[in-house]
Amino acid sequence: MNVHVEARDVVKRFGPTTALAGAKIAITEGETHALVGRNGAGKSTLVSILTGLQRPDEGEVLFAGQPAPALADRDAWRRRVACVYQKSTIISALTVAENLFLNRQSEKNVINWRALAGRARELLDTYEVDVDAQALAGDLSVEQRQLVEIARALSFGARFIILDEPTARLDGPAIERLFTRMRSLREQGVTMMYISHHLDEVYEICQSVTVFRDARHVTTRPVADLPHDELVAAMTGEATAVYEARSRTPGESVVLSGENLGLAGRYSGIDISVRSGEVVGLAGSASSGKVGLAETLVGLRRADTGTVTVNGTKVTPGDVPAAMKAGLGFVPEDRHHEGFVPLLSVGENATFPIARKLGRYGLISPSRRRATAERMIDSLDIKTEGPDQPVADLSGGNAQKVVFARALVDDPTVLVVINPTAGVDVKAKQALLGAVEDAVERGAGAVLVSDELDDLRICDRVLVMFHGRVVKDVPRGWTDHELVAVMEGMEE
Repeated sequence: MNVHVEARDVVKRFGPTTALAGAKIAITEGETHALVGRNGAGKSTLVSILTGLQRPDEGEVLFAGQPAPALADRDAWRRRVACVYQKSTIISALTVAENLFLNRQSEKNVINWRALAGRARELLDTYEVDVDAQALAGDLSVEQRQLVEIARALSFGARFIILDEPTARLDGPAIERLFTRMRSLREQGVTMMYISHHLDEVYEICQSVTVFRDARHVTTRPVADLPHDELVAAMTGEATAVYEARSRTPGESVVLSGENLGLAGRYSGIDISVRSGEVVGLAGSASSGKVGLAETLVGLRRADTGTVTVNGTKVTPGDVPAAMKAGLGFVPEDRHHEGFVPLLSVGENATFPIARKLGRYGLISPSRRRATAERMIDSLDIKTEGPDQPVADLSGGNAQKVVFARALVDDPTVLVVINPTAGVDVKAKQALLGAVEDAVERGAGAVLVSDELDDLRICDRVLVMFHGRVVKDVPRGWTDHELVAVMEGMEE
């Protein structure tokens, strides 16, 4: 097979930091090729170079054996490569059709809206994307937005697509639908590079895998010839065991409870209680209501019925500050929009909840903030230049640790975390799950919402939700088959 895309001996530096050191990758025409590595391995930098957003300091990029276009020639780049990022680039305020042909609505000065809608429907039909061309993009699901982005990329003529953590916010059935679409595109000759921290997906959808570690190429192998433990060892430089949950005995006191909670269109009739020293999991599909329930417990959503009690205090519905004052810490689902302020420093983000305690008369003591931030950086092993570094400069795993720092900085007695390990590497997952268990060992109670079965293994019990109701309370020791069967509605 011919090599479709190749990066040779690529070096990229950002000041004193070497992001890529002689890195390479070669992707053959019509294959789905995985790129894996821990956060900070250089994956994102390579993507920026393969898409023409950055110029390598050394080395070269080739498409079908020909040198890459000049960076300024954006049209030439769009004809060669497109990237579907974990964070959607779809503009919510525009229709699907407008997003598909943004800046290409018409070759003339006047836009023919009916013709535009027709072109959009034809494009969507060609790639079997079941979305209304005239629907508002902001009303689409995560899955639908991804498919629209793929169709948009192909409409430029690109036959090479980079998929960056595409399943991070999808549930099981949506992932399978995405994989079906990817297999169909591959049959049509589309070449894909697939970036994921979910190694089981690499084995399911990819033919080859390249591993980066510490800014360097480590290995490229056919997926079928690379055992799972060898792949993990290549990523980490050592054999890494699966996270093992700690044994413990929950206390008797209830630190968080919800009674008869209901929210129209999301869930109804929910009763939940969490004891000191206990981790309670929430599992289910994206439409199960699990995230909405967790966001209600912390005050992000206002339930139509029922009450939430934190440490014996009934919290006003929809009042996040009241929940935090009562002793609750929270790790939101979307760290980019809800977890931190990118332009502010690690120290500022980590100490937001206790700013009032770091000084007098409304003034914050810089030395006290720095000392607190350094303590959190050390306890969570955040890889950073120090408290003054902007969070936006950190890798995904370390940025998520900052979100955890903010949740834990006031030593909460209740911790609610949603998809805490989405988009982070193997070692970061271990650190983040360990942080939850550390808090619980100190006497906190925790609610853990996750689409990852491995995350849920630290739970003392898992409440499985289906169509807005809790259908089963599953004790620790479940098998994947047992839990998935309940999640998919095959057992109650």
